Amino acid sequence: QVQLVESGGGLVQAGGSLRLSCAASGITFSITSMGWYRQAPGKQRELVATITSADSRNYADSVKGRFVISRDNAKIAVYLQMNSLKPEDTADYYCNVETASRSWYKLNYWGQGTQVTVSS
Repeated sequence: QVQLVESGGGLVQAGGSLRLSCAASGITFSITSMGWYRQAPGKQRELVATITSADSRNYADSVKGRFVISRDNAKIAVYLQMNSLKPEDTADYYCNVETASRSWYKLNYWGQGTQVTVSS
């Protein structure tokens, strides 16, 4: 059974930093990408950052230059360093792992979410 365990959320003042961690276990197939998404109250879930197995990184425009995604293949973990946080970064942050499967489609797994609150 695949499990994604997130940590590192919390309350921080604007301009501060937080580091989110996500550790995966029970992964059967090869990981194609890992990433972070977020969902603010009343809004749809949106992509924050992803990193592929080839170390290609993709960021939402709103976080470019402030957030850095990284991964540790040995630990099957993905991290999100968030700097210069803004109140609009307040949301629940979700870890995502995409893997191959026995067929043509990809498998997607989600963490339970960790709350990030940025006060002004």
